[in-house]
Amino acid sequence: MKAFTRLILTSLLISLTLITFGQGLLNSHHDFTGASWSGGEACKPCHTPHNAKMDVPDSPLWNHQVTTATFQVYTSSTLDGSPGQPNGHSKLCLSCHDGTVAIENHGYFTGGTTYVTWGNITTDLRDDHPISFEYTSALAAADGELFDPSTTPSGLGGTIEEDLLQAGYMQCTSCHDVHLSRNTQGCVGCHNMGTGQTKSLSLWKSNDGSALCLTCHDK
Repeated sequence: MKAFTRLILTSLLISLTLITFGQGLLNSHHDFTGASWSGGEACKPCHTPHNAKMDVPDSPLWNHQVTTATFQVYTSSTLDGSPGQPNGHSKLCLSCHDGTVAIENHGYFTGGTTYVTWGNITTDLRDDHPISFEYTSALAAADGELFDPSTTPSGLGGTIEEDLLQAGYMQCTSCHDVHLSRNTQGCVGCHNMGTGQTKSLSLWKSNDGSALCLTCHDK
């Protein structure tokens, strides 16, 4: 009886999670339910409950083909961090957004022909925010213009370290909410469609007045 109760509670939790994600994904640029290759599935293009890909450690039940590209990473004389080849969640994001892996390549299918156009940042990351480096209290102290991630509030309920970093690393997901929970405007909510629309609701919080940037940068 206890096992049955646990099963029901687990099923309810999964259902509520999928509903929450579905509400955020609906009509966004990560909503593939209308694509002919998705079978109307909202989650499976990226996630699967069984036989997940383990190419990247701590992947969230990953179901999409993972990029094998070698990237040109960000360098700067003023950068105190040490970005390496993309890892963690960043590598998962780049498995569509580097333009080398077809969007529909999921569930061990690798014959896709549809590639990211808008949002293709290529394998040259030298003109993008550095990713895949450890953002620690020691780094903040050495840099002098970064807030301590272990004590500074993120504005999302916890600290920078708790809410925005992945295992202590700055990743794509440190700025971007891939499930788009802030998006209430459909496609326009994430794409800059016209004059005056300069922010993306795929960010964890509004960047008006550089608010998201100033969460970490002490300027």
